[in-house]
Amino acid sequence: MLEHLKEEVLICSQNAERSGLCKHRSGNFSVRDPESGLVCITASGFDRMRMTERDIVVIDIEGKVVEAETNLKPTSETLMHLAIYKAREDVHAIAHTHSTTATAFSVLNKPIPAIIYEMFMLNCKNGNTIPVAKYGRPGTKELADNVIAELLTSDVALMQQHGTIAVHQSSLDEAVLRCEYIEELARIYLTTLTILGPGKEPPVVPQSELVKWAYPKDIILLDSQK
Repeated sequence: MLEHLKEEVLICSQNAERSGLCKHRSGNFSVRDPESGLVCITASGFDRMRMTERDIVVIDIEGKVVEAETNLKPTSETLMHLAIYKAREDVHAIAHTHSTTATAFSVLNKPIPAIIYEMFMLNCKNGNTIPVAKYGRPGTKELADNVIAELLTSDVALMQQHGTIAVHQSSLDEAVLRCEYIEELARIYLTTLTILGPGKEPPVVPQSELVKWAYPKDIILLDSQK
């Protein structure tokens, strides 16, 4: 069932592990099928690098297990994933990671500003910062509600004292890429703060500039690429 989506979840979650976005079985990933509405999601507490497509669990939007070929349970963060899908009908992929530097800023409850232009890729609609969702105990409705409060106006967020979350309208690979950008921005921000010293902040790219990006008109493409 939904083998192509299971493969996407498997590949993307293992790539996230390899790149250091999450370790020690932390983090979770899911994709929603636009036709059936069913969700393919990673299993709870299972080593991603030993995982196969058969270990990906299929659930409906209410959390009922539709298929679990190896009898594994869906991630303990299932409630959060499903709540996001219900609140954001445009979203079809979710990546939740625990990358080190970004999580450190989540511990400090400190949003990450647009210090470089790549912030525009994260679709932070409510401004030029990556917001922080208020703390909620993992696996609870409180956590889901707090995350949704930020994702209604952004496609990414830090989760206070927890990690990061990113969504995408069609591709889990793109959601994971957004988590990569979050971590990269966090590392650059940390570096600039260290250079500047206590109490100082780096300059930011204004929101008015972030919304202006478009593919350069002066680049001549081959006919097949137009």
